[in-house]
Amino acid sequence: MTRDAVHIHICRSCGGGNWAALLAAIDAADLPVPVRINEQACMNGCARPVSLALQSQGRATCFFAGVDPCDDAADIVATLRAYLAAPAGWIEDARPCGRLRHRLVGRVPAI
Repeated sequence: MTRDAVHIHICRSCGGGNWAALLAAIDAADLPVPVRINEQACMNGCARPVSLALQSQGRATCFFAGVDPCDDAADIVATLRAYLAAPAGWIEDARPCGRLRHRLVGRVPAI
């Protein structure tokens, strides 16, 4: 994992691989760290596709389900901002995350 980068893991099985709108939104956001999109094999969120996780060294891992990576691109960027602003990636007030605040399935504290 790249230090000082945020990794977005997206389920390739249910996601379809069309991330153009998400990539454009991330590029336009001018975030303070690089964001890497990693397609993953099945992430076991099949009941609520598409699964997506945020992960960064020293920060919590946040797992979401029922996300549309293109339609939710603005909310994903807002969530990235909240994630980077939160101590250790532990977002306490998820209201700025838009629809994603209702899609959070779980968080795992950083090691």
